[in-house]
Order: sequence, then C-alpha cells, then structure tokens
Amino acid sequence: MTVPARPKSAPEVAARAWIRAYRTELLIFVCSLFTLACFSGPRFLRQSAAPHFVYQAQAFLDGRLDLDSETLPNLEDWACVREVGGVKRRCTGPALPSDRWYVSFPAFPAVVMLPFVAVNGYQFNDTSFGVILGALAITLFYWLARALALRGELHRTEQEALLLAGVLGFGTLLFSCAIRGEVWFLAEVLGVVLTCLYLPAAVGGRQPALAGALWSMATLTRTPLVFTGLFFLLEVLTPGPTGRVQQLRQALRQPRTWLKPVLLFAAGAAPLALLAMAFNWARFGSAGEFGHRFLYDNRVNLDIDTHGLFSPVYLARNFEAAFLMLPRVQWSPFRIGYDPRGLSLLVTMPWLVLLLFPRTRPRLHWPVWLTVGVCALPGLFYQNTGYMQFGFRFSLDYTPHLVLLLGLSGWSFRRPVVQVLVGAAVVVNTWGALAFRGYTELVRRM
Repeated sequence: MTVPARPKSAPEVAARAWIRAYRTELLIFVCSLFTLACFSGPRFLRQSAAPHFVYQAQAFLDGRLDLDSETLPNLEDWACVREVGGVKRRCTGPALPSDRWYVSFPAFPAVVMLPFVAVNGYQFNDTSFGVILGALAITLFYWLARALALRGELHRTEQEALLLAGVLGFGTLLFSCAIRGEVWFLAEVLGVVLTCLYLPAAVGGRQPALAGALWSMATLTRTPLVFTGLFFLLEVLTPGPTGRVQQLRQALRQPRTWLKPVLLFAAGAAPLALLAMAFNWARFGSAGEFGHRFLYDNRVNLDIDTHGLFSPVYLARNFEAAFLMLPRVQWSPFRIGYDPRGLSLLVTMPWLVLLLFPRTRPRLHWPVWLTVGVCALPGLFYQNTGYMQFGFRFSLDYTPHLVLLLGLSGWSFRRPVVQVLVGAAVVVNTWGALAFRGYTELVRRM
C-alpha cells in the first residue's frame, strides 16, 4: 500500500522556493565561506586579540555605555576618559578607578553582534564572524551586479557578475582582512557588506528611505562612508547620462523634483544618526567624537594633539602608503616581503590600470568615480596610514565602487591583459592572506 506523501507546509514551500530562487547566491556564499575559513586557519577557531566590538556589545547588553575595565584583554586602541574639574580629558599616567573606558570606533558592528554576544558573552568569536561577513560581501556583490544588469545599468552576463564578485573577494584587500577578525579589519569588511546593500537601494533614487538607513549603518561602521551619500544625491539630482551640469542647475531651480526622495533618505538615516550623536555626547561630550581623541597611551596621540585627526601634514606619508610603497625584495637568499605601513594599490589591485582607460562610459560611470574620489580623501589626510596591514586597508572603503567600475569599464574578461592583471591581483592578495601577521599574531606569537 502506497503511503500518501505528507503535504508540505506553507513555510516549507516558501523555503524551497527561496532556495531555488537564490541557489547561485547560496553556492557562492558556501564556497566563499569555505575558502576564507581555510585561509583563516587556526584563527578561525578562536577569538582575535582585538575583539573590541564584542566588549562594546556586552556593555550594551549590561545596560551601560562604558566597558568593564576589569575585563579588557589589552590596552590597544581603547579610549579612556577622565573627568578633571568637570571636563572630560584623555587619561594619562596610571589608570584610576574613576576612569571610564570605551571603544574608540563607531559602534554599529557591536550592534550587529548583539544577538551573538547575548549567547556567547565575551567569548564570542569575532574571527569566524569576520569570515562570514567576508563571504556575505562576495555574495552580495554578485547580487548587486545582477540587480544592476537587470535594470540595464551594468552590461554584464551572469558569469561576468560572478567573476566580478570573485575579484572583490580574492583580488582585493578584502581577502586578507576578512580572515582575521580584529577591530580594524572587521569594521572594514562590514563596511563592504553594507555598501553592497546600499548601492542597489541608492541607484536611481528608487528606495530613498532604505538607502538612508543603510547609509547610516555604513557610516556608523566606517565614518569615511559618510561621503557615499554623494552617490545618492547624484542619482537624484542628475540622473541622466549626459548634461549633468545642466541637470544640476535645473534641479536647483526646481527642488520639487528631488526634495521628497532627499527627505525620505534623511528620514531613513536620522534614527541611527541621532542615537549615535547622543551616544558620543554621553561618552565624550561631543556628538561627532567617536573616541580617538581619548586613546589611552597610544603612539598617535602626539600627532593628534599637534595636528588633529585630519591634516595636510599627513598627506605625504598616506600617499606613499597608498601608491608608492613596493614589495621588499631580498636576493640572497631570495625573499619577498612587504612594509606593514602600506603597499601600493597598483600592486594589490593592478587591474586598477584598466579603469583609467575604460572602453565604455555608461550612466553610472561618473557618479561612481566621484564617490570613489570623495571617499578616498579621508584616508589620505588621516593621522595614520592604517597601522599594521597588508596594503592600504583604508581603500576597502571604496573598493566595492572600484570593482563596480571594472564592470562598468567595458573591458572583456576574455582579453589577455584583463586576465593577467586580475590574475596578478589574486596572486598578490593570496600572498597577503598567507603572509600578513597582524595584532593577534603579535600578541599570541602564533
């Protein structure tokens, strides 16, 4: 007797339909996760030595803004506030019981971690979390490329969208940053994830409130991403492929055409922005201060006190780190090394040369380029080059835009020059994933 098949429930039907619809994205995520986890190696199984966002998330769960100073794993890049005569000052000398300790970075990554820290507490593994975010970034970039292709904004096939996602994942600094956890790199990787979500919502100004919310999340992960708001404004004010100056003039004369989407964007961004300003004011007495002016016993304090967080004084060394530093070659015995202050973007991403000679200039070409330009400025005028790193890690703030420009450039992946440059990028960044030793290794002597 044949037993009739059990009727499938509505959730089962919906889940099967969802898996069928997104099977390519799921496969990309699984393969990327496996690859990044393999390169992460022993790190993948344990917390990094700089799990700052874990401690911030636990503080939130404990109902407090400051951290429990008795639990801090080290004193690297934490903010310490001491009130002297009612004025908040940076802690100097030995720490006092009345001092208040904080995470000196925008707090949205800690918000993302909240449910996981609620389960695992201080032991939550930020390294494996970063690997998952890296795999998610690769997957979301493929989804972004396919979404733009369906809208007619990106003339690339499904296979080419997959290749572009691979370039982002393994032909840029995302590769070496995603596999190690640590506060500095984790924020960069989450910033890439949020950028990949923000761009499709911002294109054409189609989803302004959602774009505003995602933009605020990205900004509260990596502050230079505040400048990606320019992309949305350009999409709303000058949406046409040509005559953008004329479009801008007309938009300024007729604000009704763009006022509503801009207000919706602001409404989407406002809740998190207001919370962040209140959070900063309560901790540091300034709505725009995230904590770097209060770094405890840090090597950068003298520069910050003398020139501020941003200054033209820093331009020369940052420009060198971003564009001029080359690998160190030793001939006897033969060995190739790198300077932990930086490495030229033309070495880590040699395919950037193709962007200077695009075969086509579609509608999104200039808005994306302008966004890259404004996002790059903070890193060039910042008070340090990125600390211990493989390559110029601040470039990750605009790397998704650069990979998108590669897709928009019209260069065919069948061209030998494209294959050589992309292949070289994958080789260099594989080297970085294998060779780079960051704070965790320095502390744990791995």
